Amino acid sequence: MFTEKFLEVLKQEGVVSIVTCANNEAHVVNTWNSYLEIVDDSKLLIPAAMIKTETNINENPHVKLTLGSKEVMGYKFMGTGFLIEGTGKFLKEGDLYDKMFKKYPFLTRVLEVTVESCKQKL
Repeated sequence: MFTEKFLEVLKQEGVVSIVTCANNEAHVVNTWNSYLEIVDDSKLLIPAAMIKTETNINENPHVKLTLGSKEVMGYKFMGTGFLIEGTGKFLKEGDLYDKMFKKYPFLTRVLEVTVESCKQKL
């Protein structure tokens, strides 16, 4: 599911926006490209301390993420970005949580995103 171009973007630092929606209100939080960890070929793990995001996901698990880098060639010019759509849940224990906690000891939870689509937009 994740293309070579997407993996190239992850190697560059940039902002990731995570969008959730509940009660007809969108909520956006940000993290960094370098914090995204790929698990198998359909899941992303993100270190988290996101209270409102978790509340929204408990009501509506659908999430959208955008990320990009101006350092990676896009379709026509330098710079490209991706839109990821999927479902999220928060991990508070278990092997994946422990793995992430070792790498990011500041996290309180791990956002696991099951990716349904990953589309290059630029």
